[in-house]
Amino acid sequence: MSNHNQSIRAQWSSNIGFILAAVGSTVGLGNIWKFPGKAYENGGAVFLIIYLVIIAVIGATVMLAEFTIGRHTKKETVGAYRQLRPQWASLGFLGVVACFIVLCYYFQVGGWVLYYIYSYIFKSAEVFTDPSFYFNYMLGFNEATGTAFFPWAGAIIFPLIFISLTVIIVIRGVEKGIEKFNTIGMPALFAILVILMIRAVTLPGAGEGLHYMLIPDFSRLTGETFLVALGQAFFSLSLGMAIMITYGSYLRKEENLAKNTALICGFGTLTAFLAGFMIIPAVYAAGVAPGKGSGFAFVSLATVFQHMSAGVFFGILFYVLLFFAAITSSMSLLESVVAAFTERMNIGRKKAAIGLAVIMFAISIFYTVSQVSVDIRGIWFDFANGLSFPTLGDFMELLTDRLLIPLYGLTACLLLAWVWGAKNGVDEIRQRGKFPFKLAEGWVFLVKFIAPAAIIIIIIFGLFLGRALT
Repeated sequence: MSNHNQSIRAQWSSNIGFILAAVGSTVGLGNIWKFPGKAYENGGAVFLIIYLVIIAVIGATVMLAEFTIGRHTKKETVGAYRQLRPQWASLGFLGVVACFIVLCYYFQVGGWVLYYIYSYIFKSAEVFTDPSFYFNYMLGFNEATGTAFFPWAGAIIFPLIFISLTVIIVIRGVEKGIEKFNTIGMPALFAILVILMIRAVTLPGAGEGLHYMLIPDFSRLTGETFLVALGQAFFSLSLGMAIMITYGSYLRKEENLAKNTALICGFGTLTAFLAGFMIIPAVYAAGVAPGKGSGFAFVSLATVFQHMSAGVFFGILFYVLLFFAAITSSMSLLESVVAAFTERMNIGRKKAAIGLAVIMFAISIFYTVSQVSVDIRGIWFDFANGLSFPTLGDFMELLTDRLLIPLYGLTACLLLAWVWGAKNGVDEIRQRGKFPFKLAEGWVFLVKFIAPAAIIIIIIFGLFLGRALT
């Protein structure tokens, strides 16, 4: 990269802006609609305790490593890897590829969220009449007739609006786009989340769910609890996706990396906990089984809102909450890919953002279409005669969640601890920021041995044993 490009490289205008942006990246859809279900299935309060420990020991360790690499090199992920060890440059692409693939379905889900904001405002009665029918119709399947059709609203119109908003923010740059949006969006997200949580815990019958989340029953503690908490903690912090290295590269040297990492992990975890205390008491009150993913967020929760006083209003608030969670994550994902293209290939930010978004959007359409059941005939493919196109969505998530993301996170730890050198990492962290000797010693041990071992466990159980930990 030329010296000219280096001299005009973006920076966060303030430390609080960086923290809000990084927290915004961690507060994705997974924290809102996956974490509560994981907590419910794995012991409630016991899961929360284990999760906290893993966040402190593993999550913060890997995040600090990624920030350190980014700030030291002042480059996006591929350039950072190349600078620290040229032979490792190709491994830096793992994070970029992961971000690209994730966006290919994240853009669609963000569009679904906008579709449901619209639906709750103008057609809530239709949603409540048959939530499953309404959701499947958005995806292009009419349950009444058993026929598939192209879902223009669910695959084109609303996802295109969501993508356009993300691209506009990224084009405006780090300071005027991403940072500025997050200084408004993150406080709004937390405010909405607190309002919804208060409403949930005051519902009749919510006390049982609240008790489940507050009073640990250690008889429910199993090896599965540790494994699931490990996977959820790693992915909920946006680790292993080139994001934190890219965001760290925009940091000034005077910022305290260790303190910032603690704050970001803390706020990200607080968001997940608030989501748990919002969802689980509410579903206990409504008698609905907590679930995970889109079916839960768009179908099961409709029953909760339907039986809640002012349910339409709180439903709208919930999907606005999901919108903020989705877009703050999508902009961080897109920024990581755009940064790699602009700095490696000298392509302008606007051209890179729009060009990449067009390609991602074209691919993303197939994600929504692929949600239609394998046993029906689609509009383009003869599903009944063996074509497995509907598994595309599952394959994309499997490729990123079980392979690319943890593998990239593993390379970041190994690069810092064993290739560049943990001592060099500690020296970078200590620049104008406090990092006590004992804490530094502990972090070096964790980043050298414990974090890599934990990530290898995620890969083994997720990929080779076929068990998803996220």
